[in-house]
Amino acid sequence: MLSALSIRDVVLIDRLDLSFNKGLSVLTGETGAGKSILLDALGLALGARADSGLVRHGASQATVTATFEFPDPAPVRAILEEIGLDAEVLRGGVLLLRRVTSADGRSRAFVDDQPVSVGTLRRLGDALIEIQGQFDAQGLLDPSTHRRFLDDFAGHDKLVRATSDAHAEWVAAREALERASHDIEHARSQEDFLRHASDELNRLDPRDGEEAELTDLRDVLANAGQVIEGINQALEFVSADEGAENRVASAQRLLERVADRAGDRLAAALAALDRASAELQEAESALSGVAQDIEADSSRLEEVEDRLHALRGVARKHGVEPDALPALREDLAARLEAIDAEGGALDGLRAAAARARDAYVASAEKLSVSRAAAGQTLDRAVMAELPPLRLEKARFTTHLDRQDEVHWSEHGIDRVAFQVATNPGTPFGALNRIASGGELSRFLLALRVALAAANPLPTLIFDEVDAGVGGAVAAAVGERLQKLGTRLQVLVVTHSPQVAARGTAHWRIAKSGDGERLATTATALDPDERQEEIARMLSGEVITKEARAAAASLLQASVGA
Repeated sequence: MLSALSIRDVVLIDRLDLSFNKGLSVLTGETGAGKSILLDALGLALGARADSGLVRHGASQATVTATFEFPDPAPVRAILEEIGLDAEVLRGGVLLLRRVTSADGRSRAFVDDQPVSVGTLRRLGDALIEIQGQFDAQGLLDPSTHRRFLDDFAGHDKLVRATSDAHAEWVAAREALERASHDIEHARSQEDFLRHASDELNRLDPRDGEEAELTDLRDVLANAGQVIEGINQALEFVSADEGAENRVASAQRLLERVADRAGDRLAAALAALDRASAELQEAESALSGVAQDIEADSSRLEEVEDRLHALRGVARKHGVEPDALPALREDLAARLEAIDAEGGALDGLRAAAARARDAYVASAEKLSVSRAAAGQTLDRAVMAELPPLRLEKARFTTHLDRQDEVHWSEHGIDRVAFQVATNPGTPFGALNRIASGGELSRFLLALRVALAAANPLPTLIFDEVDAGVGGAVAAAVGERLQKLGTRLQVLVVTHSPQVAARGTAHWRIAKSGDGERLATTATALDPDERQEEIARMLSGEVITKEARAAAASLLQASVGA
């Protein structure tokens, strides 16, 4: 609830500090005393648009601080966490909203001492207070809030949560289907290319490391003549009549003739010559084999070069190295296989999306039926409040309109609107378009009383809800405001003594001083002062004995109510 309001240098207000309690607090005073200025100042702290004209003449800036106290700060803490504010600003269940507006029109906003945007201040303010008659775009005059008010009235928490969860699952299934459809469409747009590329790679049949092998072979074949000549010369040195092989054999024969005369001393040498002879024979065989292979492959040079050209050409086409072609071939095959298989997967996703939609519709339909029943209950409650407020000919209805599927949301399939008809035979229409100013205030009051048990806001403020009425109607307005005050904190700016008498706290707003030093003051009235103020409201400038007696009667009646 709003526990304190501190105002500095706002229009006629020099310095003002007000404290509020639970129940119904009334603010009274003569026309022009500055009651509306108090609400303008509070609006600044709640994120309303700043105007340099609100800064008191001669002051450099205006400052307004609104202090709120919470028995359970959890809902506000959730908002603070969502917008990234340190929850320490809620120390002890107290929250401070502050607005500073400079004479040049610049504005700064704070939550406790943390600077925030004006939008953040407004969001918090919307969760804390509703001002009826001051900001027509807020609260019950905003049709976008009517669904929430009806759901709160009906206790639809579980149904709303179930519908929201079902909607989220439907959205997820629908998005999965859309992504898969897009991927398949994209893949199929490339299918001809993929199949052509895959067929080309299948015909080419590249192997791992093939380019390096072919490059080496091409180099050998390109220099085959020189290689063969070198091999032939080497064979001459190894196996010709005077070659190494014959010379080693001759050395072996010579040593074998004298070996028995040398004991074991020539054994190692003879063994080495045996190995040398074997190695030379192996070398001759290897050289001959290489020569034969080269001679056999000498006609393949053109074929090898064509193969290298083909490999490198396909690799360039796909922007890869030739060694990557085997992997690319496998990738293309996998993509084509996926295209062939995705048709079945798409059918599965379509079925899942359809099931999710059906589940959402079932939940939303259940919520819709319950909303219709709750709307009828609310209609009866509001209609019961209208006759005492001199709106006995008016009608109220909660209108549910099933929306087109494109507008379905986590909130369900209904558009909810509170509508009124002020006279028999006239069509229903929006509250703020059908009702006149006085009627509108009374309609809102009746609706507020009917919704009181489900009101999510801790504080309601009514700005001259009794405008244009008096006598029994004003008394009925006062009774309903008092009734609201038993559940919520209610502040009302009023010119009606019947309403003022119903308050649990009473502030008198007045102007003091003269000339350029005029200032608005606010005084908390004790019981005697309160009776005097209500008597003034009854009789005017000259307070009579009869007015004082009538004031005492009104106060006594409010105590017994």
